[in-house]
Amino acid sequence: MSSTIRRTVGVLVLAVALIFGFVVSRQVMQPSSSEPQPAPDLSTMNTFVYDQSQPVASFELTNELGEPVTEADLKGRWTFAFIGYTNCPDICPATMAMLRQADKLMSSDLPQPDYLLISGDPEQDSPEKLQQYLDFFGPDFHGVTGEIDVLKGLAKSLNAVFVHRKTEGVNYVDHSGHLALINPAGQMTAVLQPPHTPETVAEAFEKIYDWAKAQHPRAG
Repeated sequence: MSSTIRRTVGVLVLAVALIFGFVVSRQVMQPSSSEPQPAPDLSTMNTFVYDQSQPVASFELTNELGEPVTEADLKGRWTFAFIGYTNCPDICPATMAMLRQADKLMSSDLPQPDYLLISGDPEQDSPEKLQQYLDFFGPDFHGVTGEIDVLKGLAKSLNAVFVHRKTEGVNYVDHSGHLALINPAGQMTAVLQPPHTPETVAEAFEKIYDWAKAQHPRAG
């Protein structure tokens, strides 16, 4: 092999080595953006956050205005959903009052969530009765009622249940007391277990929102 050819081969080998080294160094130096951040641990707030959001059951129900609503109406906003009924003597009014206080504590830098009461007593909870009940708590409070099997299916997809019982001639609805947080994609992101306080609900929402925003910057 002539000296000219050897020099040419040497230059080519050196060039390939330099290019390979440059590519490797860039891959090492660049942070990996494809790895999702794990869900925040909010166990001290009685809150479980899913690494992968959970689907919400399909449904056709009626809101407090008498309008038909489906799971598609959950998209585009954050929603705290929970099971209750307007004749509930204790848990429901306490939860509603707590949420009204939590709503006032939400940072103005965050999207303001809705609050959705899923009726566990559709025979009594007409749209008109829901509206009268919800108007007391504020414009961000909404409700749905309809066929009981559809309501139970929706509740089940939110890890919730409700059952009816009669005690001394009075009808009661035993139901789950947790809050399900639904993200703007219409999927369940977190479950907030009781006991609830306005402060922990507001703080948990901020932490969950910040985490979700980091995963999907364009999500609201």
